[in-house]
Amino acid sequence: MAETLKSSTRKVQAYLNSRGFDLRVQQIPETTRTAAEAAKAVNCDVACIAKSLIFRNRDNQEPVLIIASGRNRVDLEKAGKVLGGKLERADADFARKHTGYAIGGIPPVAHGKPVTTLLDRDLKMNPVIWAAAGTPNSLFSLTPDELQDLTGAEWVGIAQD
Repeated sequence: MAETLKSSTRKVQAYLNSRGFDLRVQQIPETTRTAAEAAKAVNCDVACIAKSLIFRNRDNQEPVLIIASGRNRVDLEKAGKVLGGKLERADADFARKHTGYAIGGIPPVAHGKPVTTLLDRDLKMNPVIWAAAGTPNSLFSLTPDELQDLTGAEWVGIAQD
């Protein structure tokens, strides 16, 4: 299957393999660019989609990756307090520069360089979650524990009330 994957998706699969995880990237015929599209494509609740969102820390201009439940909107003030800075949405060029992937396909792992990452604790309510795998039509499933192991990130409450 890996031979049919696009190069950015192969990069994600290689990363998962290198970390010893038996997780398989899937290319989906439908678009999975948004959480709703991804949930429809794999027939799950939108809350099971782990959307990777890139923000910019205004204080140091560094990227921040927030992996949020597809059901939630990120509260930038809450996330900023966790990090000790103010966050703002990043544009597509910033996201690609710091992750190596286009918005709509940013995976939670396999970035060009380490990115500060936070995990939405609401994802822990799902036994299986789905994350982007480098393109707007590729995903892989994993458990919340596997997501934390892969990212080394902290679970925090960052959803808007």
